[in-house]
Parts: sequence; structure tokens; C-alpha cells
Amino acid sequence: MTTRHPEAPERRLTVADLERTPDDGRRYELVDGRLDVSPAPKPLHTRVAFRLGNHLGASCEYAFEIGEGPGITLNGDGTHHRIPDLAVFDTDLPEEGYFVVPPVLAVEIVSPESVFRDNHTKRREYAAFGIPSYWIINPIPEKVGIIELRLDNGEYQEVTQVYGEDVFETDLPFPVKLVPHWLAANGPWPKHIGGAAPEGSGADATQGSDGTADDA
Repeated sequence: MTTRHPEAPERRLTVADLERTPDDGRRYELVDGRLDVSPAPKPLHTRVAFRLGNHLGASCEYAFEIGEGPGITLNGDGTHHRIPDLAVFDTDLPEEGYFVVPPVLAVEIVSPESVFRDNHTKRREYAAFGIPSYWIINPIPEKVGIIELRLDNGEYQEVTQVYGEDVFETDLPFPVKLVPHWLAANGPWPKHIGGAAPEGSGADATQGSDGTADDA
């Protein structure tokens, strides 16, 4: 007679295990101790992230820390770990390891394989973690869109949706004005991403994203 021993339960991974993941450009996140791997971002994705980070940096005070792809551990045992495309913190950088406190803003840029994760899974996770503001950016070149969600009684409520060349404005986590179109479009995006008028329409056309004048 053969005795069968019960299989040992699969070990749950923690953020310590992420140190052993390959440096191959992909994003290695954790969900309840299991790896959730995303492919390396494509050029349009990185363009949107760079321009948004640049514009937010020009719009905020020095007290805020803006991170592109910062690791955030969402629970005490380190088995749930996410990497938003961009996040804004009002705290100092951690002395070691990853952030363990909620940012004041998390941003996800949707890609074909992340539609459900960004719009549903991370929406639920970020709300549970207590992130006050969550932006979802759809980088469709023809009409880039921004959805702004704010935390209300533990759940996100949609505040606004803005697309294309309309102006997106918010005061959370600090006053920001931007035109979604210029997150992705070719052309002089620093002049127009903050809502400046097109060239030839007046003095505003020479305003940069930080409000300073640029040469024509």
C-alpha cells in the first residue's frame, strides 16, 4: 500500500522575492503572494508617463515627491505590491525598500493587457489602501482621455472624464490644468499641455507648462 503525503502549500512570495526577479524591463507585482507580470511599456506609454510627470512637477510645490513607477507595498506582510505608472507622495522617500504609505495620487496608463486590471482590480486595491485620488489615462492617440476618481467612504467615485483637446482641471492633490491631447501628440507639447492657446492666438501661446515664456 502506498502512502500519499499531502502536498506542501505553495509558498506565498513577498517583496523580498522581488529582488531576485530579472531586470528585463517588465513589471513584477504581487497579488496575495503571487506574481503579476506586465510586459515592458511601449513608447507611447513611456511618452505619456514622462510628459505627465514633467507637467506635474512644474505644477506642484517642492514638498511633493513625484515618482515614475514607484513600488508600493500595500500590506504588512509584503505579499501585495503594486507599481503604479506614476504616483505623487507628500512624504519623504523611504530610507530603504519600497513605499509603505499611500500616495496622494496614483496614475495608471492603460495598455491593451491592463484594461481590466487598471479599471477594476487596481481601482479596488488602491481604494482599500486609502489613496485619495486615482487617475486612469487612456492613451488612444486620436483622443487621449483622463478619468479622475476620488476616494469617498472607502470607494472611488468618478469626478470627471476629459478627452482630447478639452482642458482637464483638478485641485487634488494640488491645482493642475492639462490638455490630454498633448500627453501623446507630436509637436510643441511643453507650450500647450497646460492649456495654452495655439500659436498665433495671443500671448498665452508662448507659455510653457511651468507658466514661463518660451521663444516662438
